[in-house]
Amino acid sequence: MTLMQVIRRLTLAAGPIASAIRHAAPRASLLVALGQLGSAAALAAMLMGANRVLSQLLAAAGIADGLRGAMPAIATVAALYGLHIALDGVTKAAQAHIVPAVRRHAEERLYAAALRADLACFEDAGFYDRLHRARDRGIMHFEGTASALMDMAGACAVLAGAVVALFLLHPTLPLALFFAALPEGWAAFHAARLQYEAMPTTIALMRRVQMLAELATQREAAAEIRANRTQDYLIAEYRTSAVALERHMVALGLSEARFTMAGRFATGVGLALTFAWLGLMLGKGWLDLALAGTAAIALRTTSAAMAQLVRAGNEMIEKALYISDYAEFVRDAAQQREPDGEPAPRMPGRIELERVSFRYPGATRCALEEVSLAIEPGQTVALVGENGSGKSTLAKLIAGLYRADGGRVLWAGTDVARIDPAARADRVALVQQHPIRWPRSAEQNVRLGRPERCDPERTALLAAAEESRAAEVVEMLPHGWDTLLCREFQGGQDLSSGQWQRLAVARGLYRDAPLVIWDEPTAPLDPKAEHAVYESLRRLARQRTVILITHRLASVRNADRIFMLDRGRLVEQGSHEELLRANGRYAELYRLQARLHDLASECADA
Repeated sequence: MTLMQVIRRLTLAAGPIASAIRHAAPRASLLVALGQLGSAAALAAMLMGANRVLSQLLAAAGIADGLRGAMPAIATVAALYGLHIALDGVTKAAQAHIVPAVRRHAEERLYAAALRADLACFEDAGFYDRLHRARDRGIMHFEGTASALMDMAGACAVLAGAVVALFLLHPTLPLALFFAALPEGWAAFHAARLQYEAMPTTIALMRRVQMLAELATQREAAAEIRANRTQDYLIAEYRTSAVALERHMVALGLSEARFTMAGRFATGVGLALTFAWLGLMLGKGWLDLALAGTAAIALRTTSAAMAQLVRAGNEMIEKALYISDYAEFVRDAAQQREPDGEPAPRMPGRIELERVSFRYPGATRCALEEVSLAIEPGQTVALVGENGSGKSTLAKLIAGLYRADGGRVLWAGTDVARIDPAARADRVALVQQHPIRWPRSAEQNVRLGRPERCDPERTALLAAAEESRAAEVVEMLPHGWDTLLCREFQGGQDLSSGQWQRLAVARGLYRDAPLVIWDEPTAPLDPKAEHAVYESLRRLARQRTVILITHRLASVRNADRIFMLDRGRLVEQGSHEELLRANGRYAELYRLQARLHDLASECADA
């Protein structure tokens, strides 16, 4: 890595951080900038004043006369030093406000970009990996790099103030700072290059250790690990990975230490040469004693700023890759956001698919190919087929969650791809087999089906709970609707899969949308609860278009129309009776499931 590459990486990292600082805390960032500039100006004036003090002391006939004559200048220098310290304190206080605000701003931008990206992006392994790198690494280093950038700016301001003051006193004096700083800068450059070259190995080893650590501490994995007695295996795997990371970091640290020691030795040599040069100038009469003393004071006062600049620069270079990952993901995700469109029909009306095809990002074959069908308003239709046949994909295309790669999806004659995303989503309720388990209260878990809905008397909430039999779940909770459903927090409760599914069904009913999609909604439910849900579906279907996805063919006998999918193609359609008479794939699967059900009943009776 060359010096220009180092500068480029610093620039790439500094841009997103500076933007985040400016937007997250504009007043505090302005205060930091003014404080750093004021502190640097105070230091420059202090050096000018120190030169006057030395000049008056050296020009006086005696020490007492010199002190009396220099007393105003000494007071000025003391006042400037006090101002310098006060401004540093103000800057640190403002930075304390900025750092957490920067993290919050960075997290908000990342999550907003991810949430507004097209759903198909989450089926792209590359997109998903970059999202997690930005979240797990980029966000983590934002606070540190924000502090480092402000420290760099402050150190540069101090050094600039010292250089300006020395140049005004004598044009050659800034060279003293250059000779003293060059060796340490050389060491910092080589240490940063080591960090950069080792970064791919460091990231790979850290990710493996983190993955194993998460397995060891996740509640979801705890039961299976203990049941299979894999604790010792997991500990051994963690130890192997952690030792490899430890050895890598030790080797890297030793290499950095060698450059650091070489840099410090070279810095000592550089200081010796600097003082020798000042002595030579003094002996030749090119420099008076007051100026030489001022240069020595400048070297002493700027040494801390130089060390701060080197440390902050190292940290910026080390973390630049993570910050670049974050910035690139936010920029790319913003480009994946679906644009605004035209108003949606009040009701989806007749839904038509015209030769629709869809392929997931990175897939070698289409998930759906040349599918054409029609759903009349108010119909209950079922999408059936084996795993991987494209049922859920087709439902998401109908809902407008995916955009077709070929063909069109129409609502009341309007292409779904042209409808405004927010208006389109407002017309759809989706209940999935594995719903979100919101770490909120039971009431909020249902109300999040439509957060903006006004229901102060809980009328709609209680009706949805009764229809889905979620009311029975709530009655068993210690604090009823106010119970926190997250065991990770004190006082929180967890639910079984079936109970969570009842809340999800209630959430879908509470949404009260004209197009309802049920994707295996009863898979975790017991037969009694499943029967109650399907009764609710039948009542719901009188006013809405319902799309039911299920592998239990006995559950779709009452559907107005059944669409049979196989490997992404629509192979059969019709009512239950029509498909049985056709004696095709649907009839074969239906009879197979019926035989398995009868066999299970015989085993249970035995």
